[in-house]
Amino acid sequence: MRFLLALLALLGLAGTARADSDALWKIVSQKCVPNEREYGQPAPCALVDIAGGDAHGYAILKDLVGDTQYLAIPTAKVTGIEDPALLAPGAPNYFADAWRQRHFTADVAKRDLPRDALSLAVNSIYGRSQNQLHIHIDCIAPAVRDAVRRNVAAIGDSWAPFPEPLVGHPYRAIRVAGETFDRLDPFKSLADGVPGAREAMDKETLVVVGAALPDGAPGFVILSDQADLATADRGAGEELQDHSCALAKQ
Repeated sequence: MRFLLALLALLGLAGTARADSDALWKIVSQKCVPNEREYGQPAPCALVDIAGGDAHGYAILKDLVGDTQYLAIPTAKVTGIEDPALLAPGAPNYFADAWRQRHFTADVAKRDLPRDALSLAVNSIYGRSQNQLHIHIDCIAPAVRDAVRRNVAAIGDSWAPFPEPLVGHPYRAIRVAGETFDRLDPFKSLADGVPGAREAMDKETLVVVGAALPDGAPGFVILSDQADLATADRGAGEELQDHSCALAKQ
């Protein structure tokens, strides 16, 4: 929320930030997309891609929390992980879009970050302040990177419990081979692969971590958790990221 208040202050909208859960959507739809369309300049976003139309487009916006954190945001109105549009046939693969733009994080880190230093995260409805889907692009926390490295050989190609807690919370995991996400959508994988997830997507959180697979090939580990307010678990996978990007300083 801190980044949003600061950004809205720059845009003259700070007075409504705390009350307006659509403030992020307004930045994209009323500022970034019109500026891109009229002037070819996406400010205050870093990028707007609407080549396939607004319904399939996305914007990249710098998050003011941390030096290396960016947000990938649909240019269509998509409330969040629970939105049925994400599971519809032909839905845009926003994770694939976000992964393609991970270079924004590496660019400001001023170094070539290995794939297992980078991550994407979507929070549950209980772990977010805005009702517009936004994928956090940033470095993974060093301890989480190390846990994924330790356990990558034990993670299979179907959803199962991750072998150890992450930031004190139980996660599920699945391993995916490939350089990109073009053949797999994590939202659909979760909804189709975890019993009950499709009916409770509002409680789910997803985190994608780049990985080197046991055979050395590029791939990903996808992590998911379900919010449980009784145990103070808000389903905020963003907790696995490091907005100070310590891995860029090692």
